[in-house]
Amino acid sequence: MNTENVKPAKEKLDPIVLRAAIVLLVGALAPLFDSTMVNVAIHTIASDMKTAISTVQWVTTGYVLAMGLVIPISGWATKRFGCKQSYIFSLVLFLIGSVCSILSWNIESLIVFRVIQGVGAGLLMPVLQTKLVQVSGGRNLGQTMSIISIPALLGPILGPVLGGIIVSSASWRAIFWVNIPICIVAIPLAIWGIPADKHVEKNASIDVIGMVLLSPAFALLIYGIAQVATHGGLNNSAVYVPLIIGVVLMAAYVVYALNTKREPALNLRLFKSVNFSASNILLIFSGIITNGALLMLPLYYQEVRGASALYAGLWLLPQGIGMLLTRSWAGKTADRNGSRNVVLLSLAAIAIGTLPFAFADTDTNMILLASALLIRGAGLGGLFIAIMASALIGLQREQVPHASISTRIFQTIGGAFGSAILATVAQHQMAGHTDTDLHAIAHAYDVSFWWAIGFTVIAAIPTLFLKMHKKSGSETPPQEK
Repeated sequence: MNTENVKPAKEKLDPIVLRAAIVLLVGALAPLFDSTMVNVAIHTIASDMKTAISTVQWVTTGYVLAMGLVIPISGWATKRFGCKQSYIFSLVLFLIGSVCSILSWNIESLIVFRVIQGVGAGLLMPVLQTKLVQVSGGRNLGQTMSIISIPALLGPILGPVLGGIIVSSASWRAIFWVNIPICIVAIPLAIWGIPADKHVEKNASIDVIGMVLLSPAFALLIYGIAQVATHGGLNNSAVYVPLIIGVVLMAAYVVYALNTKREPALNLRLFKSVNFSASNILLIFSGIITNGALLMLPLYYQEVRGASALYAGLWLLPQGIGMLLTRSWAGKTADRNGSRNVVLLSLAAIAIGTLPFAFADTDTNMILLASALLIRGAGLGGLFIAIMASALIGLQREQVPHASISTRIFQTIGGAFGSAILATVAQHQMAGHTDTDLHAIAHAYDVSFWWAIGFTVIAAIPTLFLKMHKKSGSETPPQEK
């Protein structure tokens, strides 16, 4: 009886943490919805600006590369200026990029303004994560992650639907109007609701050598991976040249970071922890499983089932509902028992929910597929929350910015690789078939979904290395007041 009365008190989030999480969540809505909505508008932008799709793709590619370049800088920014100031600055920058994107006069100006948006988004997400861990004192990370994961879960699902409605009923420029009220509300909320930083290091110096190696390495890897789908494999200089340079720079950074006497941009010694290493490997698989299928699912509905962009988005809604259903359970269970079992159950649900799409044809029952997406979404909702809770648990305050950079890098690489590899698999399967051969197209998507299931099964291996129980006490960083 007494135990039952005490348990909820232990699991209850501190009001200060809850307030900070909600405030930070509002700002995160802008970049997470923006990126998915813009993808829907690519063809419309190309037509309106009379530009080739290959050029317009830089609206998305430039944004992602800018994010990749600045993510490693976020750790230094949080130390030098504090999380609160860095977060507000990133929102202001994203707002400026959004307004300028609305006013863009040609494709070149739009690409430049999207780069500005990408810089803001690249700073925002790691800073948000770092601040929340610091405010929470490393406690109840599962519940905390379940709150801030809401935009990450809803963005890929509702973004295409919202983008489709906006593009079909208004102009592609209206997509960027959505960001303005979000940022205008989020900035004053951040000033009011985010606790001031107590550990700002005004003399913190930036690791120039580390940044020169790490930022371009990350950006080139993302660019090279993104080009895989465009060129249908690795045997093109546009793919392997940036990948090789990126790997060389990354290797050089590893040697430098392990031997420098100053604090590096990303502290690789965090990977001595088996739990932290397993969590980051899982973030790669999480990115593959999530982003790869999120690219292929709407294409299946459009190309095989003949749905419009809007209706394809609507058919994906069960996946978003499933994500929300398991969000709270995953956070609380990860806090109580550790993340291993949550991740294993989530992977099983994802595999089961993806399986009907691996057999889907031109006349597969749509209700069956919607039910499968509900199960798949339930798995996705638990997966990301549990992995993030595991990756950040037990870290000291000064380690959190490094962990935020690392998790963001691995998640982004996984997402880019997932989209590229599944799209390439489908393209190879379609080779030699006409666009009217729907059964051949359906088979191509079936094969790509089998690959997604394969990655899901393989992800169970690093999951076995996650800790079963959360340790407390000396392992958790001191809570900021």
